[in-house]
Amino acid sequence: MMVRWGTSSLLNTVNFLTRSSLSKPLRFSRNMSTQPGNDEVVLSEIINNKGVLTLNRPRALNSLNEAMVTIILEKLKDWEHKVDCVVVRGAGEKAFCAGGDVVAVTSGSLTNCNHGKNFFRKEYTMDYIISQYKKPYIALIDGITMGGGVGISVNGKYRIATEKTLFAMPETAIGLFPDVGASYFLSRLEGKLGLYLALTGQRLKGKDVVKIGFGTHYIESKNIPTLYEAILKGDGDVESTIKKHSVDVSDHTFSLAQNMGLINEAFSGSTVEEIFTRLEKDGSQFSQDTLKLLNKMSPISMKISKVELEKGAKMSLKECLQMEFRLAKSALEATSSPDFYEGVRALLKDKDQNPKWNPSSLQEVTDDMVNKVFLPISPEEELKLSSNRESRL
Repeated sequence: MMVRWGTSSLLNTVNFLTRSSLSKPLRFSRNMSTQPGNDEVVLSEIINNKGVLTLNRPRALNSLNEAMVTIILEKLKDWEHKVDCVVVRGAGEKAFCAGGDVVAVTSGSLTNCNHGKNFFRKEYTMDYIISQYKKPYIALIDGITMGGGVGISVNGKYRIATEKTLFAMPETAIGLFPDVGASYFLSRLEGKLGLYLALTGQRLKGKDVVKIGFGTHYIESKNIPTLYEAILKGDGDVESTIKKHSVDVSDHTFSLAQNMGLINEAFSGSTVEEIFTRLEKDGSQFSQDTLKLLNKMSPISMKISKVELEKGAKMSLKECLQMEFRLAKSALEATSSPDFYEGVRALLKDKDQNPKWNPSSLQEVTDDMVNKVFLPISPEEELKLSSNRESRL
């Protein structure tokens, strides 16, 4: 059940995602070692001509904010013609990167949401640069990897997963949509798995992450330091070094394998309402559990996400990111719904776990509400991405 790529949940999931859990301050990193207590939000250094970026907010699960993205963009551009490869890792033992700082992103008002727009613009630009990077880009996804953490890893060439890796795109639980290129990489999963993951926010662990292609290699967490040192000391043949230290997981049975027939059948419904109907008709425990998840999500977010993946399946990564920026702008401006602000309030600010979605039901979400957020925006506001090379995904 592999992703068809080229080379080579849930509510408590969102609490990891706090795009304030998804967060980090503006400070330009210097070459330095990763000493405990260092207050730089991104540590950067060049070792034996290998660039190393360490996301350094372990207490916030290394969540991304605008300051971090600014630093990473600066380093990636500066290093592309200087180093043999770039290694990205997370500080601490729990997370690679739990997402982006949505609390900060939604701190403005509907009429003054420029901070949020700037964050998404920079984040998506960073994700695209990673996808096009000329030097080997290696993400050590040892721990929680969600939302923005997926963008900063899955868009790169090498993604090293461990038994601690926990993947999810739980945006529909906060009134948003799967972003950071998700309309591209989720829509290219086999069958309807991508739509299932997009609507439910379901989590995948360890070997599953490699099995479907989000990870390129698997290694036990305890051996990550050995692999890291081998990459830094290596002669530049990154692929051979990673392969030498990796474990073959081709015989691993995907945890959702026995449910893929149902997932493909139910999530092939032409509308989100039909997906619900098919799950209700099936009545199995898996269907009941899936319905419990879906009933917690923003109705309009689910409908937008479904259309997003349908469109993304026919687009390049560049086009997907540009579409997602339009969707992010609409979410911040509450073009069709204020659910993004309400979801962040209920799950991450007040933490009452009781969002008041508007519209409150799928039936109240009209086609016009959904279509409106996909409309082109002014040329001045469009996300401008440029590269002479195709995405490697």
